[in-house]
Amino acid sequence: MRKSNLTHRILRGIYGYLLFFLLVAFLVTCTTTLFLHILSENLHIEYTAQNIGTAAKLTFANVIVLSILYTLIDAIRRRFTTQRMTRHITEAAKRIVKGDFDVRIAPVSEFGMDEKFNEIIDCFNKMAEELQSVETLRTDFIANVSHEMKTPLAVMQNYGTLLQASNLTDEKRMEYAKGVIDNSRRMAELMTNVLKLNRLENQQIYPQVTEFDLGEQLCECLLQFENIWEKSGIDIESDIDMGVKVKADQELLSLVWNNLFSNAFKFTEADGKVCVMLTTTKHHAIVTIKDTGCGISPEIGPHIFEKFYQGDTSHSTQGNGLGLALVKRVVDIMQGEISVESTVGQGTTFSVKIRRV
Repeated sequence: MRKSNLTHRILRGIYGYLLFFLLVAFLVTCTTTLFLHILSENLHIEYTAQNIGTAAKLTFANVIVLSILYTLIDAIRRRFTTQRMTRHITEAAKRIVKGDFDVRIAPVSEFGMDEKFNEIIDCFNKMAEELQSVETLRTDFIANVSHEMKTPLAVMQNYGTLLQASNLTDEKRMEYAKGVIDNSRRMAELMTNVLKLNRLENQQIYPQVTEFDLGEQLCECLLQFENIWEKSGIDIESDIDMGVKVKADQELLSLVWNNLFSNAFKFTEADGKVCVMLTTTKHHAIVTIKDTGCGISPEIGPHIFEKFYQGDTSHSTQGNGLGLALVKRVVDIMQGEISVESTVGQGTTFSVKIRRV
């Protein structure tokens, strides 16, 4: 390998020398010819064959010396400018390939250095930062998924062990079986949400835009939680304008309402209240979902749309921290806006604004 590289460098040096030789030979020949022509006219000198031969030999020797000198100067110049920076960039790229995303290249400000290198360096550093960010997200994502799967698996394992007891009552057997079913459903929901979020983030889901009544959709989604609010004694207050038409992906938008309703009922204590409102402006439909739950602290608020983030760990067994991340991504795809207002101990209000027909 080294011998091949050495041969390549020698051939490249010979090639560079020949280029300079031809260039210098052309320039010196033209200059010398012009000089001798003018000199002979002014001094009326007649050149003999011997004089011409001597002059030609001397000129040829000068051309060889000058071309060698220029080749050496250019090689030194390229070594301290182009080749050195190319080597730095290549070494940094090799570190990136090996997984070292912390590598950065310092900008150059040396005399004679091509400024184009700084443009390349700037692009390289931005690429390294982006790769580092993606790697961090990937690592966190894998860690979070593993953690979220570990909990229901451990619970199912424990219940499975308890179910093997021979002296179980029917009541206990039903309780343990329900625990297995609930946690297997939680794992299935986790995998479904992970796949949905991955497809949304990688733009593998293309919205199927249709025109539909947003008020009817809200009512249908809300009625799916009827058993939950009746069981908990939660009061429902609705103020939904009917006949509000929107153009959007109906299935994706229902994902938004189902997740927001689920959170509202999950964090609202018994005998609390959940309010659903649909209002309109000239160009937008605004859906507001308000609850009287535990609220969100100022420290947690900025992170609620992050994947796997669960601010209230007391309800962590009821979710996987992906619901609001899905909501935010869908709203962004629909070119809408989502905002949240919350007070600890008083409740939370989510507002979603989308364009209406």
